[in-house]
Amino acid sequence: MTAVRSLPGRRTESRPTAAPPVTVAPARGWLAEWAAAWNAFWFRRADPLPLAVIRIATGLILTWSCFVWLLDADAFFGARGWLRPDEVWRINDQPWQWSGYFAASSPTMIRVLAGISLVAAILLTIGLATPVAALVSFLGLVSAANRAPLNVFGLDDTLGMLLVPLVIGPSGARLSIDGLLAGMERGRGGEPSIRANVALRLLQVHLCVVYLFSGAGKLFGASWWEGTALWGAIANDRYRTLDLRGLAGHPLVVNALTLATLWWEVAYAALVWPRLTRRLCLAMAVLVHLGIGLAMGMMEFGLAMITANLAFVPAATFASLLRPFTFRISPSSHTLPGTPSDLP
Repeated sequence: MTAVRSLPGRRTESRPTAAPPVTVAPARGWLAEWAAAWNAFWFRRADPLPLAVIRIATGLILTWSCFVWLLDADAFFGARGWLRPDEVWRINDQPWQWSGYFAASSPTMIRVLAGISLVAAILLTIGLATPVAALVSFLGLVSAANRAPLNVFGLDDTLGMLLVPLVIGPSGARLSIDGLLAGMERGRGGEPSIRANVALRLLQVHLCVVYLFSGAGKLFGASWWEGTALWGAIANDRYRTLDLRGLAGHPLVVNALTLATLWWEVAYAALVWPRLTRRLCLAMAVLVHLGIGLAMGMMEFGLAMITANLAFVPAATFASLLRPFTFRISPSSHTLPGTPSDLP
């Protein structure tokens, strides 16, 4: 468009109007985009409902474990038990591997410490004084593991992995007595928080690392490449609780189960994040760990690993499942604990 200006006695002329300046947004570098994605992954708000479900399941398993410790506390932790304190130090070979049971000078004190761990596990399950209960439960588990290292197996390692996020995050904000008290006294409780997201992310990443290294370790075994590793577990009389020796007549089935387990474990860290493959990956986790629990008598370990996999289940899914049993479950737009692409 042009502007026309006429002056008396002068020639009419036209000139273009100056165009408005065009603002060009500066292109974001890949480092800035990576930093933004990192912050969105770790430091956005998330509903603590999945953390609460994990707390209840972890508390139940830990309560059972502490009860077993308490059945024969003297044998596990006593000075004249299965492993003397001086032998524990030699096995641990680390001066910083502390245990409260080293300071226990009498069988009564040992039972008191084991009883405190049991009470803390129960309080963690029901969600009463949850922050303190989670911390005491974690310290009790570490004390037991460092005092009786020969009795520590995958269950204890998995419980330690589960308890760390429960200590860090607001695990008592939902489905807990603490949450009910907070709602009655202050009219709130269970809001999405950054701490909940950090706790869930820690558990998710930790689980991916565990599966990756476990699968990579299996790749060094020839029986896994041959597809016969599961038969070794099935034929082992020491661990067998479910007789599956009939599979000896179906070697192709054994090969398929072995290679499927190996492939799933190695690929877990890549398959669990995309929504397209997450459900299949989690379904495989349930089948694998239930199979281990039923066939090899390690049900507690299997349930603990399934509990850890709950960190990848969105809060909206838990909300819809628990709605008939709860008075107030309100999933928000910030509740999905999955990949950043799942979140708004």
